[in-house]
Amino acid sequence: MGKTNVATQGEGFIINGKLTYSEISSSNEEAHGLLMNARFIQGIFDDKAEPERFARFGRAVFDAEQHTDELIAALPEWYAHGLRAITLGLQGGGPVFTVSDWSSINNNPYSEDGCEFDPAYQARLLRLIKAADDLGMVIIVSLFYQAQIKRLKDGKAVRNAVKTACHILRDSGYKNIIIEVANEYEISTFLHYPIISSHQGMSYLIDWARECSGGMLVGSSLSGGAINEEVARASDVIFIHANNCTRQEYYNMVKKVRAWGLNKPILCNEDSPCIGMLEVAFRTRSSWGYYNNLTKQEPPADWGITTGEDFFFARRMAEGIGIVLPPVNEDEMYYLQGFEPHMTIDQKRWIRLASMYPETINLVEFYRNGKLVDIAFNEPFMINNETTWIQQAALITDQDKEWKAIIYLKDGKQIERIVSLN
Repeated sequence: MGKTNVATQGEGFIINGKLTYSEISSSNEEAHGLLMNARFIQGIFDDKAEPERFARFGRAVFDAEQHTDELIAALPEWYAHGLRAITLGLQGGGPVFTVSDWSSINNNPYSEDGCEFDPAYQARLLRLIKAADDLGMVIIVSLFYQAQIKRLKDGKAVRNAVKTACHILRDSGYKNIIIEVANEYEISTFLHYPIISSHQGMSYLIDWARECSGGMLVGSSLSGGAINEEVARASDVIFIHANNCTRQEYYNMVKKVRAWGLNKPILCNEDSPCIGMLEVAFRTRSSWGYYNNLTKQEPPADWGITTGEDFFFARRMAEGIGIVLPPVNEDEMYYLQGFEPHMTIDQKRWIRLASMYPETINLVEFYRNGKLVDIAFNEPFMINNETTWIQQAALITDQDKEWKAIIYLKDGKQIERIVSLN
């Protein structure tokens, strides 16, 4: 039925019998076998509790079907830049910028006992899997998310839910699927479900998911920088997260996993907009996952390659793979992000300086109406920084006339980017 068959060969991925990217004549051999990916976790998102709260970012209503269809429409452009996998969550993810209590969202396709699956979610899931299959892309299906897991009543319901979801994937006939049992299985409310949050329990669930899916590739992720050998040994794909890791810490994490001698692919499917991490990923021959809260995890997501961080990630990914694209002018390599007309809620804006080569930047100063308000020393260069993927918003008022970023490059040069507000 399907056109795209994903498998592994040692530490590499193969699609339809060939190492990934090897079919591209201009590709770099060092990229062959990698599965560069992005966290599009809200790909089949809905909210049964308060759907009207997501009628925002220029939308009069939130339409779950339209939201998935827009992602499908965006996939070919991402594929052309080298993206070969996306991670979507059956229970979604957390809109960290705008919703303080993620459990107030009801984005859950499972019945309380885990034996039933919402038909609307199933239809969106299969529609997205088919679209990816037609292109030659892989869908990493994450079964459980911390904020929604409480909707399953106990450990037996968890086991039932794994079986229910994996039977849907098995019976679809598609082979372009990798299963992530849980997103960061050791944190938050997962602790109430030892079958998920313990390493032994997760190792069992990985085996159970593999059996129920008919032999699909399976793994599960820990939080940023965390790894576990027992779970890695149980997995077909070793998932890692690199949230808030430095480039050195990412390198060290991959080095430690590789020292276990498991000869399995190492795939990071959640990091941050830290585009400079791509260099480390290519050098360590590990697959890397771009994660942009602002454009891709706040429903409704803007699924295309948007100006700024999305564009720079896509270009750097293509460059590392060896995909030939028209050159980018120097003036296009820096962008003061967060002032797009639709990317605002209650006059809040999430302001950052995006760059194609952030490694060349020493620091960025941010000015509001000529007054210094913040300095960013580390990528991503954003005001009110908390982590590599979280920042506090700036409240924009009628008094805001101009925002300016002064970019201090490591070679001594200075560049300015200015946004004038009406």
